[in-house]
Amino acid sequence: MQRSVTLALCATMLAASAVTGCATAHPSPPGLHYLGQRQIPGGATLDGTVIGGLSGISYDAQRDMYFVVSDDRSAKNPARFYEARIRLGDNGINAIDVVATRPWLEADGRPFPPLDTAVRPPVVPPDPEGIALDPDRRRLYWSSEGERLTDGPSGPVLLDPFIRIADFEGRYLGEFTLPPALQMSAADTGPRRNDVLEGLTVTPGGRWVWAAMEGPLLQDGPPPSDTAGALTRITRFDPDTETADAQFAYPLDAVSAGPGGDNGVSDLVALDDSTFLVVERGYAGRNSVRVYRAEVADADDVLAVPALGGRQVRPMTKTLLADLATTPGVTPLDNVEGITLGPTLPDGRRTVVLISDDNFSPTQITQVLAFAM
Repeated sequence: MQRSVTLALCATMLAASAVTGCATAHPSPPGLHYLGQRQIPGGATLDGTVIGGLSGISYDAQRDMYFVVSDDRSAKNPARFYEARIRLGDNGINAIDVVATRPWLEADGRPFPPLDTAVRPPVVPPDPEGIALDPDRRRLYWSSEGERLTDGPSGPVLLDPFIRIADFEGRYLGEFTLPPALQMSAADTGPRRNDVLEGLTVTPGGRWVWAAMEGPLLQDGPPPSDTAGALTRITRFDPDTETADAQFAYPLDAVSAGPGGDNGVSDLVALDDSTFLVVERGYAGRNSVRVYRAEVADADDVLAVPALGGRQVRPMTKTLLADLATTPGVTPLDNVEGITLGPTLPDGRRTVVLISDDNFSPTQITQVLAFAM
């Protein structure tokens, strides 16, 4: 029997003001209503693994369970995902129970080994970031950012990003074919390191899988700055053919967290075949987290466009639903990376669940936040 890590409900509203991880409901900007948050204790373990680095989340309504991916690159434990029960109510999160963990497996059935660039060929584990349940096909999709080290002592170390298919035990079932522009290169083209496949979602009904790049490709222009935003790419895949069939430019905000910071897409969740909730997350001395409603609408298909830099394209449209840094009650606010739709509340509103990545740092937290939409 697998052990679990459980967080109990705070006893009273008075206690909630003094206990880490509890928060009461507060009004927030139109579109999303903040319900509350809880924390998974730092250093918590399950079946010998450290629960941390949680960068993506996906809800299984059939089992009332959440799949959560860790971005541990097999450094602390083999690359893996978790299953968790998150008990939601009108007043927030009643409890979090992490009930299972499983390693992602290679095609040969082995877990991924840790990074070793001293050997040839180098051993480069994945950098897991996104996870999405396909409820109809009963399988998981998960994404890795790959690796791009161009100045190593023994030459470049390159590992293409990927989107793989797995069963609920983490076993390899297949892999999507990525557009050439998303593949790693030692030249000044392709993805920037750590700015790759960050968000992953399946549309209701399972017609499409969408994958979001965190930031612009090298040939698409510079990343967001204090004074200017940027265009990144969101790609539509057909899960039956496992290939991309369309791609659209998504307009990133300029950096808002402070001078010298960053901003990028950390995750998205589909509301229908072409509408999403998108999380833009940045950091510069403080965390910036904004949730947008984004639509393909009349955006240009840029799948066949090799470079967006210097080119006029019509991007997706977006509307701000919540700026978590200014939403009353969202304190503390850490490195929010994952988003999913949760169950429907008795009043008919749909819950939206977000999760943060603590980077396995003792100065950061793993928090789960609940909103109603």
